[in-house]
Formats: sequence, structure tokens, C-alpha cells
Amino acid sequence: MSAAQRHAVRQLLRIAPVVDELGERFTAAGQELALVGGSVRDALLDRLGQDLDFTTSARPEQTKRLLSGWAESVWDVGEAYGTIGASKAGFQIEVTTYRSDVYDRASRKPQVAYGETISDDLVRRDFTINAMALRLPSREFVDPHGGLPDLGRKVIRTPGTPETSFSDDPLRMMRAARFAAQLGFQVAPEVIDAMRRMADRLDIISAERIRDELTKLLLSDDPRAGLTLLVDTGLADRMLPELPALRLEIDEHHRHKDVYEHSLTVLEQAIELEDRLPDGGPDLTIRLAALLHDIGKPKTRKFEPGGGVSFHHHDVVGAKMARKRLTKLRFPSATVDAVSKLTELHLRFHGYGTGQWTDSAVRRYIRDAGDLLDHLHVLTRSDCTTRNPRKAKALQRSYDSLEERIEQLAEQEELQKIRPDLDGNQIMAILGLTPGPVVGRAYKHMLDIRMDRGPLSEEEATAELLKWWAEQPEAAG
Repeated sequence: MSAAQRHAVRQLLRIAPVVDELGERFTAAGQELALVGGSVRDALLDRLGQDLDFTTSARPEQTKRLLSGWAESVWDVGEAYGTIGASKAGFQIEVTTYRSDVYDRASRKPQVAYGETISDDLVRRDFTINAMALRLPSREFVDPHGGLPDLGRKVIRTPGTPETSFSDDPLRMMRAARFAAQLGFQVAPEVIDAMRRMADRLDIISAERIRDELTKLLLSDDPRAGLTLLVDTGLADRMLPELPALRLEIDEHHRHKDVYEHSLTVLEQAIELEDRLPDGGPDLTIRLAALLHDIGKPKTRKFEPGGGVSFHHHDVVGAKMARKRLTKLRFPSATVDAVSKLTELHLRFHGYGTGQWTDSAVRRYIRDAGDLLDHLHVLTRSDCTTRNPRKAKALQRSYDSLEERIEQLAEQEELQKIRPDLDGNQIMAILGLTPGPVVGRAYKHMLDIRMDRGPLSEEEATAELLKWWAEQPEAAG
């Protein structure tokens, strides 16, 4: 028995009570049942979690009846696609009827067709490593397409021709890149060739499905491998064109960093620093921000006299571009806002210089970052990819100094909760105003005062408000 098979046996013993009971239940009803796909693959890789996937000869309504009374809960959200879900003993279970789908080449969704055998089901799966099954309760291993050898070689191949598989579901091209990132596997040359030739087929896939696949890739252990494959095959041009656009030409007269490689390195360095974040990692917001923080550079690049290159305002331009792209990919608005803000703020630290920022400047840095301050710390530290050790250490010391000052100020003042020394009600009472735009302007002025000078007494704050009010045209009226 190979090491992989021994690992699988240990995993299967852990889930045996559930899978054996379920297998016997379906067999008694005259139906076939098999553990399938990612569950078998992960068992062989000794990484099986709590999600178990099964395939069956039973139709969805029959599956629902067989699960009812055995499972702790049953749901039919995926019934239209032949899938019934359930939970049992801490496991999340999905049982799907054998599929033999028919795809309309211009449609984003398959026309669901049920198969009659497990062979019908396995041949339609995306890759050979996901086209293995374990019949239950007999535990007969089924591997008609050589998934086990491919798993041993760490190779991603398709059960049939790549062209057929990708025509059926073009998202599988992105999935190949995701598995390369998640598993550390190599994609077979013929699969890569098909990805290059068929990249434009990705255009028929919904933004939501692309977003979900990109998210899984970014949250993997090695997103660089998957992203590189997306760029090299032209798939990124179809769904994240800002990434390949970072590959700016570099010549001997206009030397500057390779922005594309720099961005991938920043992503890797941000991943290494994720333990600094409140929830640890993996963290989608910081990974997206690290990848996209410089996407404004191609649009702002300017060749300066003397051979230099500048990218003025690429932070502001990049923030707008990030917002537009992530919105188009249907990312949640909170994620869009966070990544856009981090992109806009990622250069702010470089004004810190030799640590001569005033307390007011530090307060504004904290105020502008808000709840994303820890993310901004990670992004800024990750954005140092210089090969000059002395420069790298100087930047690190400078940022250490800024963080120390932030902590010191935070102890003195509740910086995360900075508010003016007078609230809206106090402003209206002092100036005799009713709610309206003038109160908003007064509030903003008092907030600026608070940022510049720190906390004031009520008497001092009132004096500042009255001084401001005396200069306003409304006061004269």
C-alpha cells in the first residue's frame, strides 16, 4: 500500500460511520452511492475536511427521502441541479444525482441531464484528480481516467480532451489555475495550450462565478502560481486586465521596477504579515489590496527628462480603477470600499520621511485609515521590495517609528474614536442654529481643529467655534 493510500485509509476510518451508514441506506433502497471528487482527492492527500461529496443513481426526490430521518437536517437549495444537502455528525454532505450535462455553447449554465452510471458522471468532471470515486458501502475504488497516478505526479489533466472540458464549462480554465495555487500541482502542457486558445470563452461566464473562483485562488497558499498562469494564458486579460497591464516594458534608458513582479512580491510579503491582522489570515482584503495597489501606474507613467520615470497620482487613479474592477466582478461593497481606500492610502507613509510628522499628521493618518489601520500597516510594510538592504532597513525603522508614535498617541487620546470637542447639538445651541449644511461645515471645522491641536476644553472649543462663526456669511445675516 502506498503512503497516499495509507493516508486515505486513515481519513476514511474517520468518516466511516457516516459513509458506511449512508451507503447501506442507499443500497437497501436499490440505489448506488459513492464518495466522489474533491472528497476522494483530499482523502488521498490527507487533507479531508468536514465537507463530503457523494454521487448517486437516485433522483433528487429519492435522495431527499433517503436522507430524511437519517440526517440531522436536509435542504434542497441545489435540487434544480440534482443536489440535495444535509448535515450529520458535524459533516456537511452533498449528494448529487449522476450527471451527464448538455451545454449550450453560448450559455452560462448547463442544461441539467442525469446520467445512468457512475462512468457518465466521472467523465464530465473537470480534472482527473477530481474524477475518482469510492463506491459505498463496498469501498471499491473507481478511477477510470488515471486520477491516482496524476495525483502522485502532481499533475492537473482533464478526463477527456481539454477542449471538450473547457467548452462544457469555461470556468474550468480558471479552476486549473486555482488548483495549481491550492495544491502546488503543475498543469499539463496540453491543458495550458487549450487555456491559451480558448481564453475568450471565459466571456460567457457570470461575474459572480469568476469572482468566487478568483477569491479561492487568492486565498490559497501560493496565489502567485495561479495568477501567473492566468496572465500567461491570457485568461487574466478577460477578467482582470489590470494585472497583465502591469507588465510595463523596461529599457536601458528608462529603468524602473518591474511593476508586475513587484506586485506579486508585495502580495507574497503581505501574506507573510497576515498574522499582524486582528483576525490573522488568510485575508481577502489585504491580498486584493497588495495585488492591485499599483494598478494606476500604467495610466500615470511619464518619462522624465534625464531618463527618470514617474507615476504621479497613481494612488488616486489606482483607487478608482480598483473600485471599478471589483464592482464589475460583483465583490461586496465593503470589500470594494476597503481595497479602494487602501490603494489610495498606500503611499501616505512615504511622506513621513525622517519621522518629522507632527502629531496632527499622525492623527490624520489614523483617522483616514479608520478600521483599516492594521491592514494599512501590513500593506505599507509589504510594499518595500528594494534589493538594497540599507534602504530596506531604513524604511522598516521609519515605519517602526510611526507605529510607536501611533501607539503613544493612542494611549493619550482615543484616536480611533476622534470626534470634535463639540458635537452637533452643542454647535447648534451655541450658534442658535437648526439642523442643516451650516452645522455640517461647523462640525468639520471643529474636527480639523481637533486633529491639529488635540483635545480642547469646552471653553477653548467654544471660543474656536465662535471665531469661525464670525467669519461666515450666515453670521452677518
